[in-house]
Amino acid sequence: MNPPVPQLEPAFEVVVRLGALEDHGVTRAGHRRVVPITGGTVTGAFDGEILPGGADWQLVRADGSIEIDGRYTARAADGSFLYLHAVGVRSGSPEVLEALLRGEAVDPADYYFRTVVTIESSAHPEFERSLYVASCVRDADAVRYTAYRVT
Repeated sequence: MNPPVPQLEPAFEVVVRLGALEDHGVTRAGHRRVVPITGGTVTGAFDGEILPGGADWQLVRADGSIEIDGRYTARAADGSFLYLHAVGVRSGSPEVLEALLRGEAVDPADYYFRTVVTIESSAHPEFERSLYVASCVRDADAVRYTAYRVT
């Protein structure tokens, strides 16, 4: 028997508001940047608010692509906490990546920005049993994405 072919089910939408980029320069790990998370919202499979205090710990590759490592907490409408961890990549032409860095509006079709999202929650273990992939958009002061549950 063959394994089932995964499908994608729309699960939730996220808007993560961002603080000012902190450029740490070239470290032993590479060109490190940290982008503080100041708040946001989640709607869909659960509704809630993104709490301030998380961040996206980025590494800029030699080709300009950015390794994404976002970690943040959401408080669901029922008061419970969910920890979201988004790992992925944002890439595009040097001109597009520079425009995004300057906070300019760029058509999402002009760059690649995808993540895998995992969730931890003692109150909602149903979210821990799945993987989610997300298609993301970088705005001047936010990241927006739609997460899809991989069946």
